[in-house]
Amino acid sequence: MTSANEGGAGPAYAGLRDRFLEGMSRAACTVNIVTTDGPAGRAGLTVSAMSSVSADGPAPRLLVCVHRDSSACQAILMNGVFCVTLLRADQSAIADVFAGRTGAAGEERFEAADWVPMATGAPRLADPLAAFDCQLSHADQFGTHYVMMGKIKEVCFADAGDPLIYTNRSYGTSSRLPQAA
Repeated sequence: MTSANEGGAGPAYAGLRDRFLEGMSRAACTVNIVTTDGPAGRAGLTVSAMSSVSADGPAPRLLVCVHRDSSACQAILMNGVFCVTLLRADQSAIADVFAGRTGAAGEERFEAADWVPMATGAPRLADPLAAFDCQLSHADQFGTHYVMMGKIKEVCFADAGDPLIYTNRSYGTSSRLPQAA
């Protein structure tokens, strides 16, 4: 038996969905550009749903969540590679371009910055806070999104910088708290 809340139908679900989205808006997430290149072409998008999975085993792994209707989703699935570029606090304009807020689409998005190919061929920003080059190892669709697991092939990072954060539906940056006594 499926309730309205579980099945995604009716006013009870709509209310729960709205409350879920409002609650999630309070989470502080890093802002990342996910890019790919290969036989299906070069594509990219902005995501906040990125997380490490494990540093142990044959290779570290991370995951990203990509909307099934995004222009980059099918390219990532077909190319089998992607790069997650963790943005610095001064790179919000690039995030807006890859989020589709400026009207730039497809290859035009890559004109917003300089790019360097990683070992897999997936592009990364030339000056990221960090970049994780991944071979796609799993992709499962849940609702409107694919959860894509990447096996790390290469990592690069800056010596300094603060991450671009997205919380309360706006960009921000982290700040250090004083040490507890």
